[in-house]
This record gives sequence, C-alpha cells and structure tokens, in this order.
Amino acid sequence: MVDAPLGMLAELTHRCPLHCPYCSNPTELVARSAELTREHWLDILTQARELGVVQVHLSGGEPLSRRDLPDLAGHARDLGAYVNLVTSGVGLTVDRAKELADRGVDHVQLSLQDVDKQAADHIAGAPVHHLKLRAAQAITDAGLPLTINVVLHRGNLDRVERIIDLAVDLGADRIELANTQFYGWGLRNRAALLPTVDQLEPARAAVCRAREKRPGGPELVYVVADYFADRPKPCMDGWGRRQFTVTPDGDVLPCPAASIVTTFPIENVLRRPLAEIWYDGAIFNAYRGTEWMREPCRSCPERFTDFGGCRCQAFHMTGVAAATDPVCGLSPHRSLVDTALREAAPAEFRMRTQLPG
Repeated sequence: MVDAPLGMLAELTHRCPLHCPYCSNPTELVARSAELTREHWLDILTQARELGVVQVHLSGGEPLSRRDLPDLAGHARDLGAYVNLVTSGVGLTVDRAKELADRGVDHVQLSLQDVDKQAADHIAGAPVHHLKLRAAQAITDAGLPLTINVVLHRGNLDRVERIIDLAVDLGADRIELANTQFYGWGLRNRAALLPTVDQLEPARAAVCRAREKRPGGPELVYVVADYFADRPKPCMDGWGRRQFTVTPDGDVLPCPAASIVTTFPIENVLRRPLAEIWYDGAIFNAYRGTEWMREPCRSCPERFTDFGGCRCQAFHMTGVAAATDPVCGLSPHRSLVDTALREAAPAEFRMRTQLPG
C-alpha cells in the first residue's frame, strides 16, 4: 500500500546568481520562458495539500528570482503546510525576509560555500559571500529559524571546524554538512570535488569536537561522503515513499535527480493530476518496496533500511536503475566507485551555467 507523501520540493526556477560546480540541478537547465506560472504553482500547491503533503520546500535555482515567491509561500501556509525556503541568500534583504516571514515562511535554509571569503566566492563563481552573511542576519532579525547548509568537498573539507564556528556565530539553529552528491553539475566535476582519504578522519574528528563543545546545540548533521562508505545511504527514505519533486516546468520526480533515469517516462503535472502521478506513475512505482530488487539486495537484511541505496547513482554508473547502488561493498559494481576514487585529482571546475533573467 502506498502512503500519502509528506513533503514536496518545489523547484520554482533554475535561475541562480551562483555557478557552484557541485549544483545538483540537471546540466540541461529549464529556461525562464518554460517555467510554470504563478497560477500553475498555486494549483500545484493546492493539489499537494489535498494529496497529503505537510512540508513544502521552496527551492531552485534561486527561488528569490521569482517575484511571486511571497504569494506562493503565503498560499502554501494558508493551506496549512509548513513552508521552508531553500536559498543562496543573494537578494534576501531585511525587508524581503520580513515580508516572507509575514506571508508564512516558517524556516529558511541558507547555503554557505566556505568560511573564507576568497574561497567561498571562488566556488560560488560570484562575489556573494558578504551577501550571504547579511542574509543570515536578515533571517534571524525576522525571527525565522535558520539552517546553514554547506556542501563539503576536497576544497573546503579541511575547514569544517571553522565553518561550524561561523554558522554558530550567524545564529544557526541547525547546521547541515553534506559531502557532495554526484548528480548534475556535481557529477561533471566529480574528480575535482572528491575528497582524499586523508581528509576524512580529521573532518570527522572536527565534527565530534564541535558537538562536544556545544552539547546544547545547534543541531549538527554531518553526512559522510558515500563513495568512501561500505553501505549506501537510504534513497530518499525509500523511492516514492515520502517525498517528490516538481521541476520548474512541471515534471514530477521521485527525487531531485530522477530525470537521469530514462527507463520510464517522466510525467508532468500540467498533463496529469499530481495524485495520479504519485499513486499510479510508472517511475514512482518502479522502485517502491523491495519486490523490484535484484541480488544481493533481494536477500539482504538491510534492504528495509537502505532500500538498495540510490537508484540514480545506480543508473548513471551501471545503466540499470534496479542495480545495487555501486557504493555498497556487496555490489558487483563496487569497482566503478573505486575507479572514480582513484581518478580524483585537483582540477579546474566546470562551473554551473547561468540562465538569462
């Protein structure tokens, strides 16, 4: 039996003032002219709440690029959803933060690239670090809870402890330190982004010290680089089980990276109701539960906790979405991950494309 979803990631736009080479947006970005209208998004938000969604994550690209963002946030809140804004902070002034808080945003997740301005601006591809610091102040001044999210990679992993200190100074209630996931632009830059083995233990130790130093918080989440793990992380807490994504042009996906899986057609909310896609969509049902699994997943006792790992990672590395995630030490394709680790090396990034407008 398929339960109702809990969360929807609404990718309002792919426009963004940043060019981060680890961006998980697809390499074929949706143009502004193809974006859903305000009316489309209002209807999608209504459909999502009727379907059972209780958490709406307004993201992008940069959602602040949408002038109708306050209307969309207000509509979601009026429907009774918890509204989370996922933003680079560029363009988030004191007045805009207050307006969004007044209209119904419950929480803001702000990205930081690094603790050092020069390094942060380099990876962002734009001089924006000082704007992010101002945005953090605007968020807390508006009375909104703040999560600081930092994508970790070879270039900043050695500064984890200082990054945590900065996030605490900025008033973060929650700090998320997640090693790069290799989809979209991150996959194109994988060799340059992968950390070294020698960086892993010092980073883990730095996180432990930070937790010991502040036992009362903020909450500190650290996600280890899964290429170095022996078992995969759960795929979205199970494929098509709790969450879905709507892209800027209305495609509905089981996870943000699922457009990479070409085995099944991707459906669009402009052509079919959201509830039908969730319950009956072929790509959603393809990897729900455990019946689709092949060995070694099919008989593995961990299949109910890791769900076979990431379908998108399995597809882009093996060409078969039903394969065991190659990260797993039991996967017959683990050698593909080991090869990628051996090929990791300092290199120039291929920066994320800037969309006009």
